[in-house]
Amino acid sequence: MLHNEMTKRMQIEHPIIQAPMAGGITTAKLVAAVSNSGGLGSIGAGYLTPAQLRKQIKEVKQLTTRNFGVNLFIPNECKVSKDQITIANNVLQPIRDKLNVQQDKLEMPTFSRMSELFNEQIKIVIEEKVPICSFTFGIPTKEVIAELKQNQIILIGTATTVREAMEIERIGMDIVVGQGSEAGGHRGNFINNFQEGLIGLMSLIPQVVDNVSIPVIAAGGIMDGRGLMASLCLGAKGVQMGTAFLACIESGAHPLHKEAILQASEEQTVLTRTFSGKWARGIKNNFIEEMQEHELNLPDFPVQNTLTQSIRKASSSQNNQDFMSLWSGQSPRLAKNQSVETFMNSIITDATKLRLT
Repeated sequence: MLHNEMTKRMQIEHPIIQAPMAGGITTAKLVAAVSNSGGLGSIGAGYLTPAQLRKQIKEVKQLTTRNFGVNLFIPNECKVSKDQITIANNVLQPIRDKLNVQQDKLEMPTFSRMSELFNEQIKIVIEEKVPICSFTFGIPTKEVIAELKQNQIILIGTATTVREAMEIERIGMDIVVGQGSEAGGHRGNFINNFQEGLIGLMSLIPQVVDNVSIPVIAAGGIMDGRGLMASLCLGAKGVQMGTAFLACIESGAHPLHKEAILQASEEQTVLTRTFSGKWARGIKNNFIEEMQEHELNLPDFPVQNTLTQSIRKASSSQNNQDFMSLWSGQSPRLAKNQSVETFMNSIITDATKLRLT
């Protein structure tokens, strides 16, 4: 009943994509459960090594014969001075001391290393015959797009504005995800700056739909059948949902992260760049509050992300949510801890009822 050109092209039953959340949330079990329930499961591969990516792709294939996708981060130039890193380390040290974190000498990420990793990930996506590949933080080169298309891989880009969506279409990608300001996790802007890309989903989707001819996917604060039907009414061909799947049983999110979402209210989610150096939406905690006055002076992504990695890891292992990155969209009150199958069935049942009324 909810079939359209997007579901037909992706060979999925329902117009629902599980957002590719990097950092261990999108386990093979979660990805496969979404695909087995008729949606599109997605591996968040941004932080995975080539070996880890290949291993997870194979694990997903063992759990489902249906289509799934892989999401990659586009490498970006990062100009950070030694002084910035020193200042950031000085600010972070009291928190490290609080958590008894011993900070070893870190190897800072460089554009060349990130580009090398990206190219290796692309090679694995092709070799493993992954049917769908999506991108965040920018768009691939024409050469990469041509290579993926030669291998019949469907390409999805992420846009926060109409201009970004038009660029995604112009370069030859097949589908665009319109990321509203309500979305949890990192912002996907790549042409516009952070503030210009903060357009609410209800405003963003119809404007994108009117300016591109490729299918548009709505993302940001969608948690149930109401959000799905509202997105379809605005002209989207489907939805991408992150926080809703993060709270599911099969998700690899830390139990404290899930609990924080289940206990949060909408006014507790804030935009911050304190954890990674890139603006992202999550639940406010001690780390965000303590780092807020230094926020604008912190190094850009991925350097700040590297500097805080040991803090986030220690906080997680010590079951201390004060210093974890608790990414969440603006609709946490609608989150439920349930199986993916139960969740998917409820979305389709509710959406079908709404369509018939």
